[in-house]
Amino acid sequence: MSKKKKKNIQSENTVNPKMNFEKRLAKKDVVLGTNKKGHLPLIVALVCSVIIVGGGIYYVSYDRSVTAPVAASFSSENTLSQVTFPASLFEDGKARHFEHVSGNFTIKYFILKSSDGIIRAAFDACDVCWPAGKGYYQEGDFMVCRNCGRRFASIQVNEVKGGCNPAPLNRKLENEKVIIEVKDILEGIQYVNLPGKV
Repeated sequence: MSKKKKKNIQSENTVNPKMNFEKRLAKKDVVLGTNKKGHLPLIVALVCSVIIVGGGIYYVSYDRSVTAPVAASFSSENTLSQVTFPASLFEDGKARHFEHVSGNFTIKYFILKSSDGIIRAAFDACDVCWPAGKGYYQEGDFMVCRNCGRRFASIQVNEVKGGCNPAPLNRKLENEKVIIEVKDILEGIQYVNLPGKV
């Protein structure tokens, strides 16, 4: 071989080992996943985690029972067999919550005029969440469970029963008065925590 060719081969060998080493390193990084990447994906993942955890804590700790009570002045006619309210009390569509005390327990219920113009009544409890004792609050045209957060359209109150729907309470409208029989209210004892029941 000529000296010139030998020199070219030697110069290629001196360049090639360096390039070969860099190529091998790059290939190794790709295979092993050790490529240096920016910290942006890690930062984004941490921020998302913090937002999700914070949202979860807010949702769990949010007190759904903080709603402005509806105040109204009225006189109800209570007898031993029935409770009566003026129908005009419910004209504004706001749910009114009431309690019936009998012996050592209190049965809670509410009455409202739904968006379809019908006065409806239900126990302030359901078949699922009643042990929590939280009941419902009104949000627009919906009654919302304070325990699980499920929403029920006002037109479904006293129509749909079971699950987390407000448990229906029989009522009737006569002479511009809402009448509820005490015996019907007493059926709500199943939603009261009695010793040994839960």
